[in-house]
Amino acid sequence: HSFTPDQNDWGFTTFAPLKDLTEEHGLCVNDKVVIRVDVNVVPFDEYEEFDSRKETGFVGLKNQGATCYMNSLLQTLYNVNQFRKAVYKLPTSEDEKPSESMELALQSVFHMLQFTKGPVSTKDLTCSFGWDTMDAFQQHDVQELNRILCDRLEEKMKGTRVEGTINKLFEGHFTNYIECIHIDYTSVRREAFQDLQLVVKGCGNIYDSFDEYCQVEVLE
Repeated sequence: HSFTPDQNDWGFTTFAPLKDLTEEHGLCVNDKVVIRVDVNVVPFDEYEEFDSRKETGFVGLKNQGATCYMNSLLQTLYNVNQFRKAVYKLPTSEDEKPSESMELALQSVFHMLQFTKGPVSTKDLTCSFGWDTMDAFQQHDVQELNRILCDRLEEKMKGTRVEGTINKLFEGHFTNYIECIHIDYTSVRREAFQDLQLVVKGCGNIYDSFDEYCQVEVLE
């Protein structure tokens, strides 16, 4: 049996044919029951009958070893329409190679996510980062990767028609207040940010996380 999205009975009807269950000796022989299961895993990209785009409207990214965090980030950025369009508009030359040009590699990944039928490789993109095979098997910090990726893209966008896109899409502002308890003094400072580190544990939703982030802190 092949387990696929179309097989909603999960193949249980073919686990044991009825004729094998009705033999004279039954299931137990010499007070023993032997159950043997052979499992052969077929990757989706090798399973010709499965069309991810047809079934879900999307295709995924191949995992190079421990790059699931990067894949999640790339798919998130890809689905920000204005970001994807800005990446497509980045100027590149015919002499550039995706494995050596981050913006060209990112354009290629986004294009394949948009138009191909099967899972997309990110090897050229990680090569453009300067990563080797071992780096792909090491878990990196997704927030740090996002910061590096956006900073590099922001630099590449300077002087082009998409200059300033990163700030327009992702920049926010918060105001930091410092108020003295025993004297009449208040400091107010407005700061820009492109990401926030929010507490998740113990918070029921994103609003609880923001409330936790904005809690008053008393400095001793």
